Amino acid sequence: MSWFESFILGLVQGLTEFLPISSSAHLRLTAAFAGWEDPGAAFTAITQIGTEAAVLIYFRKDIVRIISAWFRSLTDKAMRGDHDAQMGWLVIVGSIPIGVLGVTLKDQINGPFRDLRLIAVTLIVMGIVLGIADRLAARDETGARHRAIKERKSLKDLSVRDGLIFGFCQAMALVPGVSRSGATISGGLLMGYTREAAARYSFLLAIPAVLASGAYELKDVGEGHVSWGPTFFATVIAFAVGYAVIAWFMKFISTKSFMPFVIYRILLGIALFILIGTDTLSPHAGESAH
Repeated sequence: MSWFESFILGLVQGLTEFLPISSSAHLRLTAAFAGWEDPGAAFTAITQIGTEAAVLIYFRKDIVRIISAWFRSLTDKAMRGDHDAQMGWLVIVGSIPIGVLGVTLKDQINGPFRDLRLIAVTLIVMGIVLGIADRLAARDETGARHRAIKERKSLKDLSVRDGLIFGFCQAMALVPGVSRSGATISGGLLMGYTREAAARYSFLLAIPAVLASGAYELKDVGEGHVSWGPTFFATVIAFAVGYAVIAWFMKFISTKSFMPFVIYRILLGIALFILIGTDTLSPHAGESAH
């Protein structure tokens, strides 16, 4: 991998990680369209550490408060009813599905799941799911014909059951094209949570999963065409760009609809099918180099 490739892929990772359009799919597609080798699941997982560092800084006050309350609750029974202490447990509970499935499906993640035809399907299907979830949320927030405005749930309403559902939604993002934020936010909206609450828990839930995945994949750097230097460079670029994107996205979702992302996902998925169907693009583009 050249330094130019790592710069572009780091930029793509930073731009797409927090948007509900799938960063792993865009890394895969960027390489395929440019005629580069597939950067692979290891490169994707490690560069996500960069964008996750942006989450740690952006939500640093929330994270410090949650960790502090969680540790105190281990010895202080009075703290166990504290919302922040409970959030600590709920992040742990919600991380279980992706931890188990990530290890179980490792071979599929590095192989069949990177087929561009599957990515096209997931882009379209999850785009439709996000669109339905967004419309339901908008109906509750603004009311509809003969309907009153319905109050949606906040993170104070988060239960173990809902945390696990969020977790299984996050685990779906092991398939490129699904999108970690897209799946968890869609799940949250369908369960009746506000956009802001669903996004905030989605980003907090991603922290242990992304850091663990990135650390696990460190051993694979340097084995293929991806070396340490370009990987580290891409991770730094992803961090810088990701921090700007997350700040914008949290403001965006408070007042705007997800429909632009829905339309983009569906159009990109259709375009992929057309390119593959006309033999303009191979569904395994770049894979032969691995």
